[in-house]
Amino acid sequence: MDAFQRFKEDIEAAVGAALRELKVETPVVLERPPTGMGDLAFPCFPLSKKLRKAPDAVAKDIASRIEPHGMIEKVETSGGYVNFRVVFESLAQGAVESALRRKDRYGTPDEGKESRVLVEHTSVNPTGPIHVGRARNPIIGDTLARILRLAGYDVTTEFYVNDVGRQVVMMTWGVKHIALEQEPERPKDDYRYVLHYQQANKKLEDHPELEKEVDDMLYRLEHGDPDTVKLTKENCEKVLAGVMDSLRGLNIDVDGFTWESRFVADGSVDRIIEKLKKSEYCHEQDGAYYLELESFGIAGRETKWFFTRSDGTSVYTTRDLAYHMDKFTRTDVAINILGEDHKLAMQELAAALTIMGVDKKPEIVYYAFVSLPEGKMSTRKGLVVNLDDLIDEAVDRAYDEVRKRRTDLSEERMREIARIVGIGSLRYNIARIQAEKQIVFKWEDALNFEGSSAPFVQYAHARACSILAKAGDWTRAFDSNQYQNEQEKELVKLIAGFPAVVADCAEHRKTHVLAVYMQDLAAQFNQFYRYVPVLKAEGDARNARLALVEASMWTLRNALNCFGIKAPEEM
Repeated sequence: MDAFQRFKEDIEAAVGAALRELKVETPVVLERPPTGMGDLAFPCFPLSKKLRKAPDAVAKDIASRIEPHGMIEKVETSGGYVNFRVVFESLAQGAVESALRRKDRYGTPDEGKESRVLVEHTSVNPTGPIHVGRARNPIIGDTLARILRLAGYDVTTEFYVNDVGRQVVMMTWGVKHIALEQEPERPKDDYRYVLHYQQANKKLEDHPELEKEVDDMLYRLEHGDPDTVKLTKENCEKVLAGVMDSLRGLNIDVDGFTWESRFVADGSVDRIIEKLKKSEYCHEQDGAYYLELESFGIAGRETKWFFTRSDGTSVYTTRDLAYHMDKFTRTDVAINILGEDHKLAMQELAAALTIMGVDKKPEIVYYAFVSLPEGKMSTRKGLVVNLDDLIDEAVDRAYDEVRKRRTDLSEERMREIARIVGIGSLRYNIARIQAEKQIVFKWEDALNFEGSSAPFVQYAHARACSILAKAGDWTRAFDSNQYQNEQEKELVKLIAGFPAVVADCAEHRKTHVLAVYMQDLAAQFNQFYRYVPVLKAEGDARNARLALVEASMWTLRNALNCFGIKAPEEM
């Protein structure tokens, strides 16, 4: 266990004991306070109502019950917070040495986790190119998977391909029956096939009598008609290839794909339907079957969950049940990245799993959608900003910035740096916002290269690389007693806290916390560089400071990698 983790556990034990004295039960959740306010803090605001005291009075009461011990050097209060300072001397040598030794694995515990984790993300309907409104899903999913891997978990990522539902049938019907009225804006199949999808929707709005043809195709698909299954899957595969090409532009890939149609073809869905029909919660209405879920906390008109239609075909959540049953055989923890509009469906799925006697449930990370200032994005209506357009714009804007600053570089190198910076800016600006918070997409925000941004962190990494390149050969033996000024000490503390931040983000399935940490680390490294001589220092001081620069470089690089952002050696 690293020293910062011992510090954290000393605080948790001390605060827990104080809360027991006060006869209050609450989780001990710690935060990183602003620079200069301590190294970890316990917020007391949630306890104010329980103890009938102001938060600052609660903080003082708790602090009075804790004496410095172990890794805790000092206990202070500020407003409604109890702030703790770490014993720096017990922290510094081990933290910097660990970063230098572990390099690109710094942040990973000595022993990996036993749990296998399956993160399902993206899973967009394969009917057209992925747009910005849906891009939040793969960015959050990929970032979380990377954090979990660094935290020591055995992680698999997966894309669940919805190749059975009405939307893919609508697209397939359009491909079969409608000639395109225009050429796609990009020479990619996902752009071509979405035009078929949109034109099919428009044609059915104008000619509702054609609905029967689409319904018949859906029925044939769900009942395994070979020609319909083959045609639909071929179309989906072509769209999916285009979607994945776009995602790889953001450094996002998946370990595998699971096709929804598989669970219809192998009889899994039929077996689930038969099992649900035998449940005491099952009822029939006009030939369709449903579960009455009122006793599972689902209220209003939604208490009836239909798991078949009147023609006997399954619905999406029934097939999703089969998928989850399969998932549970392959993983210990199943994490789904889903839009907030899936909350009811996931409640229904959890209730159905309970009715079937399945103890396991998926963990859900919900995110709010990205919308445009003029409203919600819609693939069917064509009101979208496609991810490919966003990537191109990000790289173009980054190129303009690089060209202003680096006239000494070749055109090829400027383009290379522009792509690294542009993609980094795009990914960071989406993942840095708490998943539950709404995002209204604006170009000026998404591609902001100033302030809280990926380029700010990338530049700090490039600066560290430049210092090390200029230093030439130097011994990595150093003495942490050389760290005497505040800029050095604050930087050491941030580096030491990195494994704990990674572990916390992994445990609570959060990405935005690491984004804040990256900004703080880059800012503190810049402060260190500005006020503390490194290359001009001599002897032991020079070695210690170069060690701190290299430790900063590895920590910045690993944090950026968690976000799928490349760490350039020059900018």
